[in-house]
Amino acid sequence: MSVRTLLQTATAVIAAGALASSLAPVATAAPARDRAVPTFGQFQSTTYRDTAGQYVVNGDETVIDTQQLQGYYDEMLAAYEREVEGGASSELIINRVYGRDDKWSATTARNLTYCVSNNFGSQKTNIVNAMANGAYQWESASSGVNFTYVPSQDANCRTSNNAVLFSVEPTYTTQYIARAFFPSSPDSQRNVLVNAGSLMNSGSWTPGNIMAHELGHALGFRHEHTRPEAGTCFEDNNWRPLTAYDAASIMHYPQCNGSSSDLSMTGTDRAGVRSVYGS
Repeated sequence: MSVRTLLQTATAVIAAGALASSLAPVATAAPARDRAVPTFGQFQSTTYRDTAGQYVVNGDETVIDTQQLQGYYDEMLAAYEREVEGGASSELIINRVYGRDDKWSATTARNLTYCVSNNFGSQKTNIVNAMANGAYQWESASSGVNFTYVPSQDANCRTSNNAVLFSVEPTYTTQYIARAFFPSSPDSQRNVLVNAGSLMNSGSWTPGNIMAHELGHALGFRHEHTRPEAGTCFEDNNWRPLTAYDAASIMHYPQCNGSSSDLSMTGTDRAGVRSVYGS
């Protein structure tokens, strides 16, 4: 969708219940262009708020608090104004924070420790396996990336557990299948939340590929479809291109003019992660 459409719909989230062979966005209706762009208050009221007060935007990305949500809204509004005036938006991509790449240090990237909560119950083994598969996809692409599962911390698997870098915990919301975080997220919000039932019933999107997508965010990578080449689903301009545009990228939603049916990793994705974390 264009910036104009995104502002008109106010916000979009990924609905686990809409899964068939791909994920589908659910948009909240809002005023048409010839009436009014939603105010920040309207935008905020239609944006799903997750645990620890985080807002979930772009399907599975988190915005830490209301102040950052205001910044996100302002960025979209500015891009909308450029679109109305006839301007075009500028150009696997990495998130940017205060003009710098949002990534882990080389030391941390080689020791991305995590636990998987026992609260997944009978689904825990499925989550452990999906995480291992997703982690392996990035690890096999770059020797500078290594995710380390620490099962001894599973009984106390939460963001307050400083024995691991991040936690993998269950969620029962139907607003998304899974959502992650960025390296710049504070310690208190470094978790991957997963609706286990939805994860295991995601059509052609395998659990491992879905978790690889989420771990891509944890490494700092943005949705590929925010690039102008996608022609839809603009999010914001806080990113830097690492490779040529890739419609089949694991970070590209298929419903946003993506060309992948199974969310698999591409050679371009591998080249992108190597450009940040080394070969």
